Amino acid sequence: MQLASHVTSLQEQLASAVALGGTAAAEAGERLAAALEAALRVRFQEALAEAAAELSLPDGHVEVRLAGGDPQLVYVDHPDEPAAPHGDALTARITLRLPEGLKARAEAAAAREGVSTNAWLVRAIARTLEPRRPNVGRRITGFAQT
Repeated sequence: MQLASHVTSLQEQLASAVALGGTAAAEAGERLAAALEAALRVRFQEALAEAAAELSLPDGHVEVRLAGGDPQLVYVDHPDEPAAPHGDALTARITLRLPEGLKARAEAAAAREGVSTNAWLVRAIARTLEPRRPNVGRRITGFAQT
């Protein structure tokens, strides 16, 4: 998704609105519109990230990735339940004490992905313990805040 047209449209609308105040207001509006460009891009990216996080998909999730400064919505497929690593059966039990806020965030993340909290935690732990691959050819996902 190219943000330039959306940012430009908002800048033009701002310029039109302040032009009603005369030449000095129009000049101030143009400077303000130019200064807001970075903030507008970040806000658009945040809105896309929130929308992607709210999507409930049974077999995957949507990520927002930056490509040349513009966000892309990418569907990422994943199984309902993580495979047991190295043939281990999912029978081991552990008692885990979490701060209430962290527990709530884990439950919310699991709900967004449409899986149980247990399945989400197993997947998160398995991902964390997997050996890291070199970053060659990999993309960085997320967004920057100013």
